[in-house]
Amino acid sequence: MDGPTVPPPEPSSLNTALARNIEALRRRRADEEASASTQERVAGAITRFTGSMRFVYLHAAAYGFWIVANLGWVPGVPRWDATFVVLAMMASVEAIFLSTFILISQNRMSAISEKRAELDLQISLLAEHEVTKLVEMVSAIADRLGVSSGGDVEELKRNVAPEAVLDALERDEPS
Repeated sequence: MDGPTVPPPEPSSLNTALARNIEALRRRRADEEASASTQERVAGAITRFTGSMRFVYLHAAAYGFWIVANLGWVPGVPRWDATFVVLAMMASVEAIFLSTFILISQNRMSAISEKRAELDLQISLLAEHEVTKLVEMVSAIADRLGVSSGGDVEELKRNVAPEAVLDALERDEPS
């Protein structure tokens, strides 16, 4: 099966709340990009370039020429690094800088990810609270109409305390 069984909706058919949320997320991403420091932008650009096939091709050509020339296989080009020590040193220094740029970019992405995880948690807690209130209302309506709502309703009407969940998770974690 190559695609979804039901074609996706046309963008114009998205409900207004969803369209508003998508636009808010787009604006937020643009604001996050705009708020990046010059250093973060430079590190991001370098990381994007070094993670591309263009970078691989450039390095394959440069290192390939260096090796072939220093093996003496290119007529008219004198050997300048017969032991390849300079090549190894340059590659090592380049690796140090590239790993630093990658770490800078990962730190920035991690901070953005933590903000989004916090937003997800807040939305989930709000949704859980709203669902609990809805269960209370439906239970009250059922009681008023004399409809039996089953045994789980009382448990569902209890609010979840996030601190208690975190405490339980931390107790269960292996040291």
